[in-house]
Amino acid sequence: MEFGVHMPQLSWGDDEPASLVILSDYVRLASDLGFTWLTANDHVVYGRPWLDGPVSLAAAIANAGAMTIGTSISLPVIRGPGPLAKAVAALDRLSGGRVVVGVGPGSSERDYQAAGIPWEERWPRFEEAVQALRALLRPGDAPYEGAFYSTEGIELLPGPVQAGGPPIWIGSWGTDAGLRRVARLADGWLASGYNTTPELFEDARQRLGGYLTTGGIDPGRLPNAIATMFMYVNEDRAVADDVIEGVLAPTLRRSAEQLRERLLVGPAAECAEKLARYEAVGAERIFVWPVRDVLEQLERFHTDVLVRLQGP
Repeated sequence: MEFGVHMPQLSWGDDEPASLVILSDYVRLASDLGFTWLTANDHVVYGRPWLDGPVSLAAAIANAGAMTIGTSISLPVIRGPGPLAKAVAALDRLSGGRVVVGVGPGSSERDYQAAGIPWEERWPRFEEAVQALRALLRPGDAPYEGAFYSTEGIELLPGPVQAGGPPIWIGSWGTDAGLRRVARLADGWLASGYNTTPELFEDARQRLGGYLTTGGIDPGRLPNAIATMFMYVNEDRAVADDVIEGVLAPTLRRSAEQLRERLLVGPAAECAEKLARYEAVGAERIFVWPVRDVLEQLERFHTDVLVRLQGP
């Protein structure tokens, strides 16, 4: 199982959004420790201060070594397929062709209000936006024509360097409609750490495999990852509970009981046990997101959790 890291875009309390120095140190450390992916999420408006995702990736990309650069997820309806394709193509060039673009409709109505787009249109717009994004990232391919978007006569240059354009992965929390969309439109599947468990992930993966098979696609050829796996490794349960109850639960709007079960918050042995369960049910990569003390948490994950997961 591979491991990646989310950029520390989110301010969790009184702390300011990460500076360029912090971002650079964080990405350099993650690369040195052997994390293989660097990803960033996307919001315009959020309950806490949120540093822009594509800009954060671009700012720190020089320190990422050979890491895959991903959006996990970005919002093609909010940003627009054209502007997002332009940013993705630039990231792909700057990284030497290492970009994977993960997309979703987003879960915040306020993002849609900020963009002046009706919340009720998010699903039909998203389906079209994925296809328009793919057309724009493949210069020379046939244009996309839909009810909301058209790429006719549009060529974004310079284009990405990857042959066929960067892969497009789609985020789904595991509904049948979402998994069918992944099977129909995606080059990979992104699940959400705070919205799943190993058991739920296994069930969703099996259903996705059925939809892929029905569509004539080998399920073994569609990669997966679990994103937004918030992490705070600490042997003191009182400290871990304070992170769950005082920071994560109000931010994510999930119950403390759910998050305690699902996230990597608590003693290292328990975190390793959760990861082993995910690996056993077919999770191929997990993107961890440290909550506070981000450099220390990357070190703790590497030295205290992975050593237990990998064994002697």
